[in-house]
Amino acid sequence: MSQYRIVVVVGSLRRDSFNRQLANALVKLGPPDFSFQQVRIDDLPLYNQDDDASQADAVKRLKGEIAAAQGLLFVTAEYNRSIPGVLKNAIDHASRPYGQNAWAGKPAGVLGASIGAAGTSMAQQHLRNVLTYLDVPTLAQPEAFIHVKEGLFDVNGALANTERKTFLQGWMNRYVDWVKKFAK
Repeated sequence: MSQYRIVVVVGSLRRDSFNRQLANALVKLGPPDFSFQQVRIDDLPLYNQDDDASQADAVKRLKGEIAAAQGLLFVTAEYNRSIPGVLKNAIDHASRPYGQNAWAGKPAGVLGASIGAAGTSMAQQHLRNVLTYLDVPTLAQPEAFIHVKEGLFDVNGALANTERKTFLQGWMNRYVDWVKKFAK
């Protein structure tokens, strides 16, 4: 495959989200044959099974973007020791109706950033459980729980901390290999 399209799902709606900043910085570490597209999840209605037969246009758009991708990248915040509701809502929409799971078989990477020392570890574990059920092969190692401290990002949003940048480049290299292993 000459070009790999990766859907990036940021599990935070906050404009200045550390996880959006991390996603933006991380994709710059990808190789030239990988393109990354952040998908919009803030316009999805709350999931209601009654709507499965006539999904909203925003849901159809999300499912189409996922279907066109060769891989998934989840960069999520942690809310109350789990994944944000907006992320779970997007996951539920794109996995429904039964038998039309857009996520299935797409190789994924999961990471997140937080000002807390545990750096989204619980959210990532919950997300991995959900992705396993949805038949999403998810990169297991290295895990990436990014502790946000001053100096992580420069004024342009790039990774400024050399140690973190080196770690995340290694993570990206493993993720690229993972996607190439599974991508169709």
